[in-house]
Amino acid sequence: MNPREVAARLLADISRQRWTELPALYAEDAVVEQPFNPTPVTLTGRDAIADHFAGAAALPLRITADNVVTHQTTDPEVIVVEYDYLTENTTTGHTATVHNIQVLRVRAGRIVASRDYHDHAALAAAAR
Repeated sequence: MNPREVAARLLADISRQRWTELPALYAEDAVVEQPFNPTPVTLTGRDAIADHFAGAAALPLRITADNVVTHQTTDPEVIVVEYDYLTENTTTGHTATVHNIQVLRVRAGRIVASRDYHDHAALAAAAR
């Protein structure tokens, strides 16, 4: 898959709550940085990324990607994706919209690096 296809698959699988399938989109030694997390996070390796997605699966939160805009860059491995998460707390019924940007580096059909600019405070509030 090319970078655009990988990004589309990532967001489709998140929207379908396919948390256990998501790590396969990442290279074994992928690095995911989340600099906007209240305590910045760096996930290194597919196992750490799988643990992160397992944590997301445990939340009472349904997440759907919406308003997706994909930007090509001059680097054929890098793509920038802007989108909203439409969230629904499955316990309380509360809904929210959370804005996101991801910068993905894809090589040989796998994400090798990602900088995820999510509004983590808004996601945490949506999960409460």
